[in-house]
Amino acid sequence: MGEISRPRRGSLAYSPRTRAKSQVPKYASWPKYEGEPVLQGFAGYKVGMTHLIMVDDHKNSPTEGKDISVPVTILEIPPMKVVGVRVYTQDTYGKHAKSEAWGEDSEESMTKIREAIAAGKVVDVFAIMQTQPKLVTGVPKKVSEIMETRVAGGSMEERLDYVVSLYNTDIDVTSVVDSGQYIDVTAITTGKGTQGPVKRWGIQTRKHKHSRGGKKRHIGNLGPWTPHHVRWQVPQTGQMGYQQRTEFNKRILKLGEDASEVNPDGGFLNYGLIRNKYIAIKGSVPGPVKRLIRIRPAMRPRGHVERVPAIQYVSTMSKQG
Repeated sequence: MGEISRPRRGSLAYSPRTRAKSQVPKYASWPKYEGEPVLQGFAGYKVGMTHLIMVDDHKNSPTEGKDISVPVTILEIPPMKVVGVRVYTQDTYGKHAKSEAWGEDSEESMTKIREAIAAGKVVDVFAIMQTQPKLVTGVPKKVSEIMETRVAGGSMEERLDYVVSLYNTDIDVTSVVDSGQYIDVTAITTGKGTQGPVKRWGIQTRKHKHSRGGKKRHIGNLGPWTPHHVRWQVPQTGQMGYQQRTEFNKRILKLGEDASEVNPDGGFLNYGLIRNKYIAIKGSVPGPVKRLIRIRPAMRPRGHVERVPAIQYVSTMSKQG
């Protein structure tokens, strides 16, 4: 009899599968950029999905130059505000927050930041930004989310001056991304609570002769005698979902201001009507409807060529079933 061999069930790449500490995603890295100071991120809310008809502009595609139907996820992107600035220093243990200043009234803190920059201790400048959910009718919340967004380009002094110039102004998503651009999308996935190993890891249910006492949805054993502990690779019951995930190289197919172009009859299911600017991203996006979604320019575009999509039609048929 041949030796039985098969791949393990479930990817270990996402371990440990614990609940996210916050519903606001965080970025640990940002794309390289040279030029004038710019913000490298933005945030919006997931609305739902629809489809559109566009000309396939991917080179060497079997349908190149033809009209194709593409599923898209709609994000509502109200303007954001800059409420502060935070600078980072770096040592052998990594980056650490050096100082921060909230608003225009923190003159003492701003002086400390400029002194640290002059001394060459600052390696990164971040804008502290907040969302404005009160402008969104589909999200039942009034409290703003606070997040850090990296400022890239120019010297540290120019980055700081750029952030200060953005105080008390509504920042538009068009200043960060544009139609046809490739971006990375980050969100907290849909939470599914505590689940068993069959659903959580995809292991097989036990056969009739292998199950004792009718327990079919258990693993056969917890591991060998040595080592004398249960290894973390063993599929077990635990939290499933509600974890931060990033999807790379998602293409923006449409960035518009007129919400009537995408609002379906009766509004989006479990969301309603869009009243702000929106972006249509090709494919799916992590998280449920109304979840906060963060975007940034693509970290590793892998040779993708940015082209303005030729969209022929956007479906506005009712999503109410």
